[in-house]
Amino acid sequence: MEIKIIDSPVDIREIRRLAEASYGDMVKAVVDIERRVMAVGGELHADAEAVLLEHGSKQADLWGINIYPDNVLADRLEYTSLINISPRRANRSMTVEDSVLRQRIAEIVNNLIVE
Repeated sequence: MEIKIIDSPVDIREIRRLAEASYGDMVKAVVDIERRVMAVGGELHADAEAVLLEHGSKQADLWGINIYPDNVLADRLEYTSLINISPRRANRSMTVEDSVLRQRIAEIVNNLIVE
């Protein structure tokens, strides 16, 4: 499955295309909260994570999400991924637990996807 690094705004149609090529209505993504970029696509979040790490991201800055491009904006993101389990980052579950961090991720994603 294709993995695309998105570092500037991309049309929602491109996210839909990536979703259709992977899981149909959803595509996995990993967001770098410091560099404000994301890698979208791949079978596993770990695949997109590896791509970002190869391109200069730091492990501590990466968070996995699922994007449902056909959902309304409020329901477009799901903050669940195995890569989010990180006791050293005070996140002990697959879900991003910190609401401020979730908001930061949403802001980055919403700035990178345009309709």
